[in-house]
Amino acid sequence: MPDSKAVRGSRGGGGSAHQRTSLPTFYRQVVAELRKVVYPTQEQLVTYFIVVMVFVVFMMALVSALDLGFGKLVFSIFAGNSDT
Repeated sequence: MPDSKAVRGSRGGGGSAHQRTSLPTFYRQVVAELRKVVYPTQEQLVTYFIVVMVFVVFMMALVSALDLGFGKLVFSIFAGNSDT
């Protein structure tokens, strides 16, 4: 069975029509799912923030170094000495 039918459910057989979930039922389901969420503590948030910032600064330094290196390489290739 293709994945699309597994996700959507089978429409054939049984003759039952697909019903939409009512708005109040949908709201109750959303609230129930949000109650299951485990939110990080402040200590975890600070740790995650520091890890992300260190990674971003490292990537900025890496990209800047590569840009500087390739820039110097290109200028050295195309900037010829015209001593003639």
